Amino acid sequence: MIKTTPILPGTLVLPEKTISGHGTLSCLFRECRRFGARGVVLYGAALEHRGQLNALMATAPDGMALRTVRHRGDEPTLRQVSDLIDIARQHQAEWIAAIGGGSIMDLAKAATALIHAPHPPAHYHDGGALPDAGLVYVAVPTTAGTGSEATPNSVLTNEATGAKKSIRAPGMMARVVILDPDLLATCPPAVVAASGMDALTQAIEAYTSLNATWLSDALALQSVRLIASHLEEVYHAPDSPGAEPLLTGSYLGGVALSFARLGVVHGLAHPLGALYHVPHGAVCATCLPHTVELNRAAFGIKYDSLSQAVGGDLLEFIRGLMLRLNMASPFRGMALREKELIIRETLASGSTKANPKPITRADVEWLLERLFA
Repeated sequence: MIKTTPILPGTLVLPEKTISGHGTLSCLFRECRRFGARGVVLYGAALEHRGQLNALMATAPDGMALRTVRHRGDEPTLRQVSDLIDIARQHQAEWIAAIGGGSIMDLAKAATALIHAPHPPAHYHDGGALPDAGLVYVAVPTTAGTGSEATPNSVLTNEATGAKKSIRAPGMMARVVILDPDLLATCPPAVVAASGMDALTQAIEAYTSLNATWLSDALALQSVRLIASHLEEVYHAPDSPGAEPLLTGSYLGGVALSFARLGVVHGLAHPLGALYHVPHGAVCATCLPHTVELNRAAFGIKYDSLSQAVGGDLLEFIRGLMLRLNMASPFRGMALREKELIIRETLASGSTKANPKPITRADVEWLLERLFA
């Protein structure tokens, strides 16, 4: 019997409302007001430095009680989730809005999901069932990369154990997503490159995942087209017209991966990022060409479709793009530490289990040899 690709996943959870276009950040508080007058705004330093935070707060309707919280900029941890939960409880918040990159969105997402939880975040990070009820989560990405605004999961690190993994539940999906390309206008080139390569990786992995459906294929392939066509343009000029399609491409990839899952890049990226304290986008970019080479036969005709989407041979395109984005391996010349831990966590990952080629210990060793060459 010929295996057919399902049209839809068994369960499809999407953001309730998505607003896109230049200047749409100004809609934030009008949208949040529907969920209550009391809210927490979690944001990154760049929003404040650009003067956009003050401009945004000036748009708040009368009668709203808002608490702003500035994220310190590193990758999200269970301790940070607990701190944000404490702030939201003290403020009696009805919603949390995240304005920033993937770390900020993942923190807000986890806090909204766990605010009424009877156990500390570590319990759920270790596999405990998440509670059904939480606060409303609203997402405003300021980078075109993680797709976190469109996924019902949060990637967090347990500082006590060093474990980096995700918690996931349908209730963690954003009620409102705002895609404003103006927020990319002052994004540093290195951030554009790393986040863009993360988005490209996610789109490729969602498209080739064992859990792929007709719908995820359509979204992921369009994501690849948009990112491949506009990433370099935005890298050189973040305020260019390419910012809007690049942000859209990142969002579409996030929607696709939310139900198709990913592949071995992300299975490997989590332990590597946690052990070496390397930003997630840089790890994904470094792993991507090696995993495409490893998976090429398993991609089948999808390799040709991806090559057509990027305008040339997929593997050659990725290698050339990384050179043009000045992305060097953060692992080159470093000693490989905790090899057994990395292999064990990679093989146990849900992302790795969705990889089109069954991944073995030998495959992970092959990848690590090339990453640390």
